Amino acid sequence: MEDGGRAHTAIVGWACTTLCLVSCAAAFSQGASLSACSDMMPRHLRVQLHSSNSNYVTVHTNMSFFLPGDKVPVTVRSTRDYMGFMLQARKVSNNEITGTFIFLPPGSKLLTCFEDGDTVTHSDKSLKRNLSFVWKAPDQPIGDIKFFISIVQSYFVYWAKIESAVVAQGGQN
Repeated sequence: MEDGGRAHTAIVGWACTTLCLVSCAAAFSQGASLSACSDMMPRHLRVQLHSSNSNYVTVHTNMSFFLPGDKVPVTVRSTRDYMGFMLQARKVSNNEITGTFIFLPPGSKLLTCFEDGDTVTHSDKSLKRNLSFVWKAPDQPIGDIKFFISIVQSYFVYWAKIESAVVAQGGQN
């Protein structure tokens, strides 16, 4: 009888843990949470952060400078598949999120962290590899920027705030 009680307790514990993990995974399968806006860190249970120096992802643009109101193409390239991501442009001067994304690939959606469309995240958990976006600079001067992306390879493995090279604002005095 004692063994039956232990088995029942073990099964109930396993079922509760499984349901918790499934519900948490489902909550993030349609994009990053607003709670990740400031630090770009996934809010999964027991995730393992990997060094941004050992990632397999690059984020870049073919423009070295931009003017206020310019549209800047942004490309994310990867040598491995991943499920989730969060992409932002940030001012070099103070790390504030800036600008708006105006073109998104399939499997992506806009997220409003501080202003409408200032962040892009995944909209499903399909595997992704190479993605292209278009970011629009604000109409007023903002200074130099960098693009940052956090990548979630699986529910437990991610890389946070992989950064692009600086994209300088042209026409500054």
